[in-house]
Amino acid sequence: MSKKQEYNIKGMHCASCALTIEKKLNKSSVVKSANVNYATEKATVEFEGGVDDMAINKAVKDSGYEVIQDMKKSEHTTSHHDMSGGGHDHTAIVKKAEIKKERNQFILGLILALPILILGMVMKNMSFESKVLQSILAGIVQFYVGFRFYRGAWYGLKNKTANMDTLVALGTSAAYFYSLATTYLVEGEVFFETSALLITFVVLGKWLEARVKGRAGEAIKKLIGLQAKTARVIRNGEEVDVPIEEVKVGDFIIVRPGEKIPVDGVLTDGHSSVDESMISGESIPVEKTVGEKVVGATINKTGSFTFKATKIGKDTVLSHVIKVVEEAQGSKAPIQRFADKVSSVFVPSVVAIAVVTFVIWYFVVGVPFVTALMTFTAVLVIACPCALGLATPTAIIVGTGKGAENGILIKSGVALEIAGGVDTVVFDKTGTLTEGKPEVVNLVESKKYKVESMLQIVASVENKSEHPLAESVVRKAKKEKLEFLPVENFGAVVGRGVSAVVEGKKVLIGNGEFLKENNISFAELKDQLITEEEQGRTVLMIVIDNKFAGFMSLADKVKETSRQAV
Repeated sequence: MSKKQEYNIKGMHCASCALTIEKKLNKSSVVKSANVNYATEKATVEFEGGVDDMAINKAVKDSGYEVIQDMKKSEHTTSHHDMSGGGHDHTAIVKKAEIKKERNQFILGLILALPILILGMVMKNMSFESKVLQSILAGIVQFYVGFRFYRGAWYGLKNKTANMDTLVALGTSAAYFYSLATTYLVEGEVFFETSALLITFVVLGKWLEARVKGRAGEAIKKLIGLQAKTARVIRNGEEVDVPIEEVKVGDFIIVRPGEKIPVDGVLTDGHSSVDESMISGESIPVEKTVGEKVVGATINKTGSFTFKATKIGKDTVLSHVIKVVEEAQGSKAPIQRFADKVSSVFVPSVVAIAVVTFVIWYFVVGVPFVTALMTFTAVLVIACPCALGLATPTAIIVGTGKGAENGILIKSGVALEIAGGVDTVVFDKTGTLTEGKPEVVNLVESKKYKVESMLQIVASVENKSEHPLAESVVRKAKKEKLEFLPVENFGAVVGRGVSAVVEGKKVLIGNGEFLKENNISFAELKDQLITEEEQGRTVLMIVIDNKFAGFMSLADKVKETSRQAV
């Protein structure tokens, strides 16, 4: 059985870098298939047999890059400790350091390049001393700030490939070494500002790119943040608060009202209503009784209960959601594979075109050597395939990330690309077209029992309840500025309804089952009730003094922006 593992790779500068590593990994005898994503800086490796970290580290190192050791995450070895977000915290630290380094390199390049530019522009007849000063400043930019391009070009040469580093190194070296020659060997024009500014601007691009890639991972951090940090576990007959990583399958966990459910499990004692909108999108909480499943990271609304942990760590529903988002961000859309193929032949083609350009301008057109050299440099540097290699993977990361932030899970880059050709969209209403908060939309009174103050009576009873539907009724009464009446003998029946005494009248509020159990008929309004339910509304039936008094329907309100969105 093949096994998959993810490795985080440091040092990639463009799509060609990713292709170089991918080719090297795919040549390894232990690897079944490898996919390297430049934007996420991750390699997903599928092994023929057992996982071989040493072979992967060597292949990546031979390509001129580096595996970040603490960052690998295995599909077959991931423990539930990973869900604490430790690995992602480490990624954030590495990314932050990279962004800071790119910023500092750009600032240094700019500080050194600006005096060169000023000297070159101001001094028409440049003195030897001025040229020497420029050569020193430009030399620091060329070989310190721009060292990465030489390193990348060297490894590209070793691996018989060319990349963006090759173009930048060739283009800027041509300008720098020509200027060096005209400073110290023969009299002539210098172009130190060309090489220094080119490197500085490419590094500026790298800094901005690193910031975009850093922001793209925020969606996964937010998803991990949904999880509870601790759990109240029963150990040796005592309640103990433990970190989420220490929860074991089979542990009995207590959850109180308002708390997040730590992991997936089955209710063993108590009852409650649970807000599962995170998973289902449905705003109305789900009633939970003994034997029913609960999902980690959903919110307990009303009662306390005990449940038995059945799934932890990577096996929980939330972990699977995070995995889908991660895999989508790392996946390649068909157009990206095409871009990768183009960029692999793009660089050698650009070098060839630059050489041909120089030959034609110098030998055929007969322009001065300096002009021909500048055209050669311009072709090399302007043609850098950064955008070609970065645009698609960045679009996938940002697209899937934004989707996850807004509750839309995109399964892969392929799905995202196909979405571009969609001509029919089917919306799930709750939380998409609607607010996600139920509101009272209708109040129908029975002809046999007409009560002016029915809303006031119902709201007074529901004011004693913690149920989210009760909150909606109370909200409506407050909006109408109604006073709450004194309530006695309040009681709740899980999954059925509530009962109480208001001003000496016995009041029942609940569903059809609740009325049947109390032998109350609601036949006269049955057709209206069916119509309400067919519209997706939640119906609360009202009984006063053992007579069916009417019903109240609640529904999710359509967002003000929905018409425009549709």
